[in-house]
Amino acid sequence: MATDSVSIVAAAHSRFGRLTDATLEDLIVDVTRAALADAQVAASEIDALFLGQFNSGLVPDGFPASLMLQADPALRFKPATRCENACASGSAAIQAGINAILSGSAELVLVVGAEKMTSNSTVQVTKALAGAGYQHDAEEAGLSFSQLFGLAAAQYEQLYQSPLSAMAAIAAKNHANAMANPLAQMHKVMSFEHCNTVSESNPYIAKPLRLTDCSLVTDGAAAIVLASAKRARQFRREVAIKGMVQVNDFLPLSQRNLLAFEGPQRAIQSALGKAQVTLEDLDFAEVHDCFTIAELLIYEAMGLAPQGQGHRALEEGIVQHGGKLPVNLSGGLKAKGHPVGATGVSMHALAFGQLTGKPIGLAAPNAEFGLLFNMGGMAVANYASVLQARRA
Repeated sequence: MATDSVSIVAAAHSRFGRLTDATLEDLIVDVTRAALADAQVAASEIDALFLGQFNSGLVPDGFPASLMLQADPALRFKPATRCENACASGSAAIQAGINAILSGSAELVLVVGAEKMTSNSTVQVTKALAGAGYQHDAEEAGLSFSQLFGLAAAQYEQLYQSPLSAMAAIAAKNHANAMANPLAQMHKVMSFEHCNTVSESNPYIAKPLRLTDCSLVTDGAAAIVLASAKRARQFRREVAIKGMVQVNDFLPLSQRNLLAFEGPQRAIQSALGKAQVTLEDLDFAEVHDCFTIAELLIYEAMGLAPQGQGHRALEEGIVQHGGKLPVNLSGGLKAKGHPVGATGVSMHALAFGQLTGKPIGLAAPNAEFGLLFNMGGMAVANYASVLQARRA
């Protein structure tokens, strides 16, 4: 999708974590108001609203789109739509907002991503998330996502080499990055040695995945305001969406190569092509590290290293803070947190801060281009975006 004519002009982001006193409605309303305030625009000027939320039984709110209207009476009677594409629901909502602007039906769009997860037990969350897997094969339907990504890690070792030390390095990196992010769920340094060692505090979750290889159960919300080229000129800050691509793959694992990560590879490379940039042009990337093996496979999908050699991106310092292409400066899903419907919007909101010189957490100095990759399911719904700073 060529999206040069759509820009992000404002953003808002809640704290991520176990937000016991906040309902889904609270999260949505608060971040909607914050985004409008950041845009310095009246709610009456918003033409359409889109909400990314997975749900899958996590909360009883099965029809939450109009909860955004609770933020301001002037939003009443505005078209509001919920978008769902598993853990990429937030990016699905952004794409719907972009399409509304490109179609000419809207000039100013508010997009919210939100999820309330922590009121459920770990068993309940695991079951809800498993709904994003293929349900019509008894063996596959019986696997949790930690088991699916554990299978990927085991296959990686069989085909290439053990990925466990690289996975531990990813966990340690992302936890270190999150220390600077005041909105992150977990502020705790995790050493490489701790992450690379199975112990009472770092047990196996689904062999060979350890606890430190798994992202968090999280409550949170984020929002962005999208504007047409005409409207964007009226705002004090602007980040252009140079390209956004969605690629969906088969849902059954039996129909694809688990390690090839073809959907992510196609989405990322297509987005770079539409933006007419290469990896050399990028200043940072935020990617979908739901499990550390996923981030390792995404390095290879990006082209940072050949298949089976993703560890090189870590060993050569490319993806570290201060490296040639730092990945997940926010702490990623691993430490920032992963409220599934909010994740894609969170990536865009934080990138907006990076590209307007007001980063939340670690900075990519003088950043001009950022790559974002958000994934639903086991590399099934894949969204890649390239954003560019627009400075006067």
